[in-house]
Amino acid sequence: MASHGTRGRSGGRPTLEEVAARAGVGRGTVSRVINGSPRVSDATRAAVEAAVAELGYVPNTAARALAANRTNAIALVVPEPETRFFAEPYFSDILRGVGAELADTEMQLLLIFAGSDRERQRLAQYLAAHRVDGVLLVSVHADDPLPDLIAQLEIPAVISGPRSAAETLPSVDSDNYGGARSAVEHLLARGCRRIGHITGRLDVYGAQRRVDGYRDALLDAGHGVDELLIVQGDFTEEGGQRAMRELLARDPALDAVFAGSDVMAAGARQALREAGRRIPDDVALVGYDDSAIARHMDPPLTSVRQPIEEMGRRMLDLLLTEIADDRPAVSRGLERRQVVLATELMVRASA
Repeated sequence: MASHGTRGRSGGRPTLEEVAARAGVGRGTVSRVINGSPRVSDATRAAVEAAVAELGYVPNTAARALAANRTNAIALVVPEPETRFFAEPYFSDILRGVGAELADTEMQLLLIFAGSDRERQRLAQYLAAHRVDGVLLVSVHADDPLPDLIAQLEIPAVISGPRSAAETLPSVDSDNYGGARSAVEHLLARGCRRIGHITGRLDVYGAQRRVDGYRDALLDAGHGVDELLIVQGDFTEEGGQRAMRELLARDPALDAVFAGSDVMAAGARQALREAGRRIPDDVALVGYDDSAIARHMDPPLTSVRQPIEEMGRRMLDLLLTEIADDRPAVSRGLERRQVVLATELMVRASA
């Protein structure tokens, strides 16, 4: 076995990257082992320790000192009003996934709402004081200043879905485009032809991608896209109800609706019942999220399942890797990861 005088491939002191390559793991995993994190399997820990011994790697003492000054706290930041957080199952499922992944660590989780300018200013001051080691950002709109602020402060952060196709922060999302396509393709296979779409807020990139999936499914099946059948909602039940009334006014003959969330689908169902339309006999209905709402609706709602708890777990795992990475944020920029998880259409009586 090599002595501690062994030089790495770079010709100087062995680097963390070389240890990671020798052990066959990621750089963040090596950092966790060196920093004594319990979030590593025995086999992985043994492989990393063997690589450290073989290469004669000596940890950067300055980075270790910095690690010792950590707060052992992370913030889950929701730039929405508290009422929306407690009304939508999406948020509680994300929180459940984060909490499950956090259980084996010594980290504390802070839940912070930043739905108003005043709350955002207060959060900015809190983050500038470096009172947390990292931030999880959930439900980020395209024009939200928080991600850029956090990047300027060089605080590790992960967001639940990119703000655009050019996202620079690490993100974890479901396949919004593919999920929407599967919903519309299912409705087409049932024989539906006048398919309306109730979108989410279009300043949310995921909602934009669901519209793209809706459009492409129709076009690829040889159907045109009628813009009158696309009505913007806002991810709320009231918004879904309003949008459904608008769709019925625009095209009384529509025979199916794809709603961009289960909560909006619940509102759409109410509007359909008020109009005397039977589900699915007169109008088939599909939602998105596959939340408890979908299973408990009457009739039970066909919905696109996105693995929301898994998204929460993966977000935290990415964030802990970022926190363990002792390089400057600028150096990490080229390795930003965008994780996209698969969706699945759950077919029930509504369609």
